[in-house]
Amino acid sequence: MTDINIEIQKAYEVIQNGGIILYPTDTVWGIGCDATNAEAVAKIYALKKREESKSMIVLMNGEKMMYNVFKDIPDVAWEIIDLSEKPTTLILDNPKNVASNIIAEDKTLGIRIVKEPFCFKLMERMKKPLVSTSANISGMFTPKSFKEIDPEIIKGVDYVVNLHQDKICDKPSTIIKLSLDHQVKIIRK
Repeated sequence: MTDINIEIQKAYEVIQNGGIILYPTDTVWGIGCDATNAEAVAKIYALKKREESKSMIVLMNGEKMMYNVFKDIPDVAWEIIDLSEKPTTLILDNPKNVASNIIAEDKTLGIRIVKEPFCFKLMERMKKPLVSTSANISGMFTPKSFKEIDPEIIKGVDYVVNLHQDKICDKPSTIIKLSLDHQVKIIRK
């Protein structure tokens, strides 16, 4: 059995050096990097063959990190986070302190608070949010398990986390857009 702390250390070193990782999340396998490093974010767009106008989500490990990225967080965001039984991505307005090429054209950013131990502890180490985008070439299906990930993606990252490679996940997160003008829109159930 692989030691989670060793994997966190290896992933952390790669991310600190501007690299990108392939890692298990609380939903599907993700490609990630330091959400404040625009060059690393650009590497993910290139690997996924994705236009930079299509934003990616960012994982966070709690309230402190959220307030570092958003000055104003609607109260309903905390209610949704507390009440959600499954992983839920919130799209919020006017992020700051993250790479500009991860922010959507409408000045929003999708974020998800994670409980998954690897992601949570890695961000504790980084003290920064972690980019998370599905481990596929843009437009292709989202892999439900590690063995479904395209070899081009595996070869294209700087490190593959050696945890949960047998886990099957067929459910991406729920996505809810919360505007500062109190509008709530469910994008994906």
